[in-house]
Amino acid sequence: MTSNPGLLLSQINSPEDIKKLQPGQLLQLASELREFILDITSVHPGHLGASLGVIELTITLHYIYNTPYDKLIWDVGHQAYAHKILTGRRDMFHTNRTWQGISGFPSIEESEYDAFGTGHSSTSISAALGMATASQLKGESDRKHIAVIGDGAITGGMAFEGFNNAGASNADILVILNDNGISIDKSTGALKDYLLKMATSKGYNAFKNFIWNILGKASKPGTSMQRAISQFENAVKGSILKSSNMFESMNFRYFGPVDGNDVNKLVKVLADIKEIGGPKLLHIITTKGKGFEQAEKNQTKFHAPGKFDRRTGTPVDQSLKKKYATYQEVFGKTLVEIAEKNEKVVAITPAMPTGSSLIEMMEKMPDRVFDVGIAEQHAVTFAAGLAISGMKPFCIIYSTFLQRAYDQLIHDVALQKLPVVFCIDRAGLVGEDGATHQGAFDLAYMNTVPNMIVAAPLNEAELSYMMFTASKYQGGPFSIRYPRNYGVLENQEKELHEIEIGNGREVISGEKIAIVSIGHAGNAGIQASNELFVEGINTGLVDMRFLKPIDKKLLHQTFQKYTHIVTLEDGVMTGGLATVVKQFKNEFAYNNPVTSLGIPDRFIKHGSIPELQKDCGFDVDSIKAHIQKIYKNSL
Repeated sequence: MTSNPGLLLSQINSPEDIKKLQPGQLLQLASELREFILDITSVHPGHLGASLGVIELTITLHYIYNTPYDKLIWDVGHQAYAHKILTGRRDMFHTNRTWQGISGFPSIEESEYDAFGTGHSSTSISAALGMATASQLKGESDRKHIAVIGDGAITGGMAFEGFNNAGASNADILVILNDNGISIDKSTGALKDYLLKMATSKGYNAFKNFIWNILGKASKPGTSMQRAISQFENAVKGSILKSSNMFESMNFRYFGPVDGNDVNKLVKVLADIKEIGGPKLLHIITTKGKGFEQAEKNQTKFHAPGKFDRRTGTPVDQSLKKKYATYQEVFGKTLVEIAEKNEKVVAITPAMPTGSSLIEMMEKMPDRVFDVGIAEQHAVTFAAGLAISGMKPFCIIYSTFLQRAYDQLIHDVALQKLPVVFCIDRAGLVGEDGATHQGAFDLAYMNTVPNMIVAAPLNEAELSYMMFTASKYQGGPFSIRYPRNYGVLENQEKELHEIEIGNGREVISGEKIAIVSIGHAGNAGIQASNELFVEGINTGLVDMRFLKPIDKKLLHQTFQKYTHIVTLEDGVMTGGLATVVKQFKNEFAYNNPVTSLGIPDRFIKHGSIPELQKDCGFDVDSIKAHIQKIYKNSL
């Protein structure tokens, strides 16, 4: 299903077409754009809520600024659907996040209007400052640079590093703070409370309106009148808010709060701000899911709701998938069970309590679950502080986001041999979110860290056992990676028990050829082995369970029993299982050929997980074809 754009939207092929509209038509364009996004995303799922909230802002930015010459950077990136549609990608928007379709995030490969590739949070200010500085060096004094940050991203420490550096410069940069009080789950922390005070202070907002009215009558920004008003404004801000403005303390001119869903107001404000030089911040208040009642009421659910009924917002039935539990569901239930038995167990998440299935523990043990906001580095060192004080922290972070805390993993946790359990969610290929979100690297980068246990379960029961084992382990950090996927067991309700660290097992006994796997990818190996057996090819399968410490005794047995080894992993082969097995082969001078299947040495774009596994060459059919070729050549 595709949607026919409205009368105005059908005429918009670039921002130049927006500039031809009368101011009164912008409201209609916003309405048509909102309907178009809802029609498409109800059938072709994506990040809905954030994009609905910034439709008016997006229209205004392209109406006021000279994009793509002026540089517009969208932080996080899932706010950018309206931006994509208005910049020449309307007729291909239905391919959003699909195999060989357009990306769900800004991509410099896709459009000149995508000034900077984004997908992780808190990067926009630093990127915009770098671009603004380059423009100064090149003599491009007329070029503007706008960073739109929000959706929780401002809690990331990198955002404040960017603020600090930009405030000490004279760069012509505008930061737009899209304040909607939520990332995926509700925003947390002192900054959220501070912004709420600014947004709801009646005295402060009345004063801001007074200032804007006077500024609107000034002959030209930069006059002595404006400077006098600015000085007076700063003094009154402190008395009304009973604290200094944190943004202006970093040398940013602060404007706002402004209704970010009022397109007429935004046009006036941004037209004025455009003429003011130096670092500036515009604070806008938006509603995530704006214009779709169900999305406004249930903002977490409609962050990325999947397919839904366009009229009612009801999810499209996917009951067939419910035959098995997800790894996330099993993780959440197991963690509660472990925490009930061990009062020292606590959980930390950087703004992902729903996605990481921590809601049950939050409800039952609210004082033992800590949502630290989008702040992965802080999450890891916070966990280190808990661990060194005798607690048993489970730090739950998506694989792609844990990359941001690599130094903390090494220096603050592993170096001190602290018993932090890293639960690495969304490990391996994650599908439609694409290159910025694939969990491709965690096996490889965790394997490089001394004192680190690196584990990956074959199925959801094994996940429970590994979690229980990790809860008992005090010798240092323990990492467990698991995919964004459904499990494979119809009934995995078994009593928790410890498993031996560094101990793998032969799951299928075969002849000549053995698949040596780690993690959930081994299930594709099991299916391939079963189907090959029908063809007369008896392929063994060895589940290593642990990449570090690797089960050398099991590898010796495997190399002695089989003539050809095929490694299989849902991760980059460079530095992962493929590398470890080949190092083992060389260390002990085995002559067995070793070939490898997994994620190749390139960034993997978006598509469904089965499509991406096929593209990488480790889906069931690819595994079978690989082994059939080996078997044929051995005859």
